Amino acid sequence: MLGVCGLLLTALYAGSPAATRVVTRSAGADGAATDAAVPPELLRYYQQELRWEPCPDTPSFQCGTMKVPLDYAHPNAGDLLLKALRKKATGNGARIGALLVNPGGPGASAIDSLVTTADNFPSSVRASYDLVAVDPRGVGHSTPVDCKTDTPTTPMGSGRRLSAGQAETDATVQAYDAYFRQVADACAQHAGWLLSHVGTLDTARDTDVLRALLGDDRLHYLGYSYGTYLGATYAGLFPDRVGRMVLDGAVDPALDGYRQFLQTAAGFQVAWKSFAADCAARTDCPLGRFVDEISRRLDTLRRALDRTPLKQGKDITVSGDDLLSAVTTALSAGTAAWEQLRAAFRGVLTGDTTALQRLLGAAEDTSASVGDAFYAVGCLSDPFAPRLNPAQTRAAQPQFLRASPEFGELMVKDLMQCTHWPVRPTQPARPITAPGAAPILVVGTTRDPATPYPWAQALARQLSSGRLLTYDGDGHAAYLIHGSTCIDTTVDRYLTQGQLPPVGKVCT
Repeated sequence: MLGVCGLLLTALYAGSPAATRVVTRSAGADGAATDAAVPPELLRYYQQELRWEPCPDTPSFQCGTMKVPLDYAHPNAGDLLLKALRKKATGNGARIGALLVNPGGPGASAIDSLVTTADNFPSSVRASYDLVAVDPRGVGHSTPVDCKTDTPTTPMGSGRRLSAGQAETDATVQAYDAYFRQVADACAQHAGWLLSHVGTLDTARDTDVLRALLGDDRLHYLGYSYGTYLGATYAGLFPDRVGRMVLDGAVDPALDGYRQFLQTAAGFQVAWKSFAADCAARTDCPLGRFVDEISRRLDTLRRALDRTPLKQGKDITVSGDDLLSAVTTALSAGTAAWEQLRAAFRGVLTGDTTALQRLLGAAEDTSASVGDAFYAVGCLSDPFAPRLNPAQTRAAQPQFLRASPEFGELMVKDLMQCTHWPVRPTQPARPITAPGAAPILVVGTTRDPATPYPWAQALARQLSSGRLLTYDGDGHAAYLIHGSTCIDTTVDRYLTQGQLPPVGKVCT
């Protein structure tokens, strides 16, 4: 998720009936979808050949390349190449189709994710679907946005507390503002030609081209986190092309960037209290015996690290923001990471950063994997594109601290991440209803920090055919992640049999 975070056919289908019958949806002035035949200038994309060959490094997968227009409004302005990956269905019986999997981001490589997770899918799903991934435009293996910044998604060395005093507050906010300006300027200089064309709306249109090339009349889709926003966007544009769609760790498309970041801060506060309550019940909790005591200890540790960063070895320095980054990483991972988080706290209290570095390594891997596309994609959609100036950011601090005493200061800084972006958003914050779409399964986790549970509730209500499945648990997203047999079998049954769970179903 933005700021804190996140996942092919032997026969060829050029000129196939599915490609020539395809109908797209274009957004009307009121945001509703209207029917429109594929324009003649787009037919060459819908009727192209998608050739699959064994992937050089992973021969059990097949790789392919498809062309899409750089600009759907001007299809003759040039093409983009998108890389795709397929793991063929294993079953000998009836194949349902292809299941497109997106792990989120924005900016994460769906191809790299599927290579590492394909074997985690249950045999029933693997028998019924070809598992497919495509790196969206601007991402990973597909004409990536490269701003040549070689920088992480947050400025390093700017971990001072906003509440430490007016002068220090101003300096910290200005440091973040300068960093975001630096990224925006670099992207304008080195990737300006591409920045207007990597939004979620364009990727959703690319997805419909892929659906046609796969030979499916309807799109079967599994999206996590940001991938739920992409899936919902597709459903809004092409409701009559929705097949079996699972949106797990849902984003609320009606939220603007300010409210999304504010509610994410609140989501991490809920997740922290869950961890703290579990820790307090353990005799070996390194932070105390009561939830409030544990929260105070976290604040004390962060302040101490802000004043005197912990140094270990030649190149390792741990600041207060590093500590919170490790905490947010563990909270997103769920209960499986809680022992590692407790070990990290034990280590910090004794001057040992080994366990903390493992958590920071996971956070840094995520940052590196999304790269410049994190901003390029996110800043084109209002739900991900807060554009506050430094004065507005300082003014927002009290509200963020009320929402999350532990994480509000960390997250309020990201309100400036799109302020200097050279391209304005192309996708406004608004509900997505997708009238006429087949049933869509929305999965929400009650203590999900990155995509808070109310977002899943909201998306399920907005979608005309939405059905909410609840995981009463901790961590980001649920299906095939936290070991809930109830969640996994319920989603499996929907994907393979089309059977929705009962209204109000809650799993543990």
